[in-house]
Amino acid sequence: MGKIKVLVVDDSAFMRKMISNILEKHEKIIVVGTARDGLDALKKIDQLEPDLVTLDIEMPKMDGLTALRKIMQDKPRPVIMLSSFSQEGASKTFEAMELGAVDFISKPSGPISLDIEEAESEIVNKVLQAMNVKLDLFKESENRETYSKIPDERIKSNLEKPGQSIIGIGTSTGGPRALQQVIARLPENIPAPIVIVQHMPRGFTDSLAKRLDQLSHVRVCEVKDGEPLKNGVAYIAPGGFQFRVIETEEGLKASVRKEEYQSGHQPSVDVLFKSLANLSHYHLIGVIMTGMGSDGAKGIKEIKQKNEDAIIIAESEKTSVIYGMPKEAVKTGQVNFIVDLPEISDCLVNQLKLRGE
Repeated sequence: MGKIKVLVVDDSAFMRKMISNILEKHEKIIVVGTARDGLDALKKIDQLEPDLVTLDIEMPKMDGLTALRKIMQDKPRPVIMLSSFSQEGASKTFEAMELGAVDFISKPSGPISLDIEEAESEIVNKVLQAMNVKLDLFKESENRETYSKIPDERIKSNLEKPGQSIIGIGTSTGGPRALQQVIARLPENIPAPIVIVQHMPRGFTDSLAKRLDQLSHVRVCEVKDGEPLKNGVAYIAPGGFQFRVIETEEGLKASVRKEEYQSGHQPSVDVLFKSLANLSHYHLIGVIMTGMGSDGAKGIKEIKQKNEDAIIIAESEKTSVIYGMPKEAVKTGQVNFIVDLPEISDCLVNQLKLRGE
């Protein structure tokens, strides 16, 4: 296999130079060209036929979102967005991911980040990972409404409360779109709290929570330290912090701490799942979805060692954008169900119904 051919698109000459230098340090990557705006990018894609594009969001003439839409319609290929670390930047980043971007890199200090070299390993790793994604799963869905709020008749059946249950979900690359398909389909009266780790920087996890909250019947929020965990609420771990669930006399609460990276991540699925394994009076359901690496596999083993009745669900290879984390979960031999993404929410609800019978 030859080198990965990359087109770098940014309106800042400094950023184009810095990102090109970072990428070309890697023996498997070559920068075949640069572009200063979306219009220039579309021309360069025709001329240079890059394997992958890094695309800034804020640019004159044609911004990154407009260019991305045209790329995915006419010249589909992996696109990684560069986003400023701000609330507006995060919102536009999620819009880009809905349009088909495979991943994003946050600029450490704004549109022109003099410290962009701090993100060197992230930039290189995400370019390498992006070449492994199933691009057809990233194309903008023409049936997006299918995954918005579930019909009222789906939630009128009022689930039987099955004692105390908790659902843990872990995901990475491709996770925001996957979470939308799962969380937005859960009934508002689901008799369990849902705790989530999505590998993502701080600031972006809050925007993800707000976006999912708008689409879902369950309430979705970025979790806070010491917060009580309630049924019918989905709690997303804040980027840059480890999230654990602890059992108290008053019920389940969140522990959110800035610590060392675990399994290469903060937040880490392993950290969350190992905390679930220590709950003594709760029925546990763990879900591993799309993502690179093996985060979550150690946590699954610990859950099953301490709770034989726990249920573990892994997303199928067919629907995983990157079949890394689910594959490693299956390798543990502790997965009860391997499920296509659109069916995961029904699988969760069915398991809770069985507990109530």
